[in-house]
Amino acid sequence: MARCSVLLFGLWWSVAALCLCLCPAQKTYFPPTLNISLDEDPELRWNPLLTVFDTDFLKKAAAEIIDSTVPKWVHHAVAPVVKVLDLFIPQPYAGEIRGLASHFGGSLSDIIILNFAYEMTAFCTSIVAQDTKGNIYHGRNLDYPHNILRNLTINVIFQKNGVVLYQGTTFAGYIGLWTAQSPNKFTVSGDQRGSEHWRNWWKNAVSALLLRRSPVSWLVRETMEVAEDFKDAVMRLSKIPIITGVYYIVGGVRAGEGVVITRDRKGPADIWPLEPVNGEWFRVETNYDHWRPPPEMDHRREMANKALNATGQVNINMDTLYQVLSLFPVCNGITVYTTTMSAAHPQRFTSRVRPQDCRPT
Repeated sequence: MARCSVLLFGLWWSVAALCLCLCPAQKTYFPPTLNISLDEDPELRWNPLLTVFDTDFLKKAAAEIIDSTVPKWVHHAVAPVVKVLDLFIPQPYAGEIRGLASHFGGSLSDIIILNFAYEMTAFCTSIVAQDTKGNIYHGRNLDYPHNILRNLTINVIFQKNGVVLYQGTTFAGYIGLWTAQSPNKFTVSGDQRGSEHWRNWWKNAVSALLLRRSPVSWLVRETMEVAEDFKDAVMRLSKIPIITGVYYIVGGVRAGEGVVITRDRKGPADIWPLEPVNGEWFRVETNYDHWRPPPEMDHRREMANKALNATGQVNINMDTLYQVLSLFPVCNGITVYTTTMSAAHPQRFTSRVRPQDCRPT
């Protein structure tokens, strides 16, 4: 199994490098922003999608992702769930999925499948860092092997009573969040943990519906809605049962408020906080336990650590963090977007869709 994982990642990095060299030049650009009102009925709140996307495009994009990712048997496994959706998927998510099905012009089961297809295969790099003045910066690359996702990436601002409750970057049709910010409270990014569960992810998805465990990205969104501060967010992201292992990277608004949470399904496997007093002013998390070496072909962690040390704590800021996240292979041929954020400065939340050559402009 371990040897197979290394071979798979060797192939993955070879493809990424090949794309970097051979794929046509593109430009970095900012994704569209949607305002989603949480005061709206769940089945209606994603209507703003249709101001940005054509229904035919959404349907074709969803079909492409599903056909290339999802085994045929999953369609049969999900069919019974569709008939009693509200019994297996909690509100407001059941309502949102129903509404999205109408926007995508497809079946309800396809939208359920699409949401779980995104749930288990996000290769990522996340960094949380503190400067010499105690400011916390948080950045992430989200890597996913579907080029079409560059055209589905959106920023979403969730509002309640006309006030911004939280925001994030996600994909059209996906109700969860892997990248999010609660203004003046905390920031969160999620990274897939390891590579060995790729063969069993649909078992995880189906069991999630039966065991009522939260998908990892839904827990991020729930935390955004209810957590009062950094400590509350860390507690919720550490303890609430989820469907599979993940890394939650959390940044706060005060000095020392930065942590990598290594999750098992039932609880935390490890808590790895910033320790700036001891010179440990940043944490880098990719897709492997930080106390173990990554596969030989994966140099993202190594490159990010070297670049951050070369930058220095006195020089770390949103711009230099973005430069670190733009270095190959931290940024690579399947990097979809890069986000930089700081909860203490919520207006500076920025996500950029990346070209396959990962130019930092």
